[in-house]
Amino acid sequence: MTPVIVRSYRPSDHSAGRRLWAELTRQHNEMYGEHRDDGGAGFEEYLTRLDLTGLWVADHADDGVIGMVGLIMRGRAGEVDPVVVTITHRHKGIGRQLLKHVADEAKRRSMSSLTISPESRNIEAIRSLHAAGYDVVTSIELTMDLDRHTHARHREGLQLHELPFRS
Repeated sequence: MTPVIVRSYRPSDHSAGRRLWAELTRQHNEMYGEHRDDGGAGFEEYLTRLDLTGLWVADHADDGVIGMVGLIMRGRAGEVDPVVVTITHRHKGIGRQLLKHVADEAKRRSMSSLTISPESRNIEAIRSLHAAGYDVVTSIELTMDLDRHTHARHREGLQLHELPFRS
């Protein structure tokens, strides 16, 4: 297996970061049937966040930057956003390596906790995050789909406190 190191983001990683951001956006859009493609432009706005306290990349010896994780400051706590691994390198432990790195950084900075907000339809991500130690539910965001609410059928989704929710 070719070695992957997690290191701090550098300006020379910009195009790779933008590519990863575009991939993450496309995946999200596919999950929700949306057809917007920003070509990674959202990465530019992300980099200007005043609460962005760290950004690291997974650097593959042969393929270059193949993953990225960011840390947002929330008082004494942190929020992991984003975490993304390019599709050709998923299921190889790289996401786990990125999550471990950001957790170690948060501990080093004496943060009290880390949160992450995966998309409710991304079962694979939720399972991976749970395995990585994200096992406390701290908040729930509910949405009323105003375009489809009256016509929507309940698809199998999430059961929470004995109430059914769509995802």
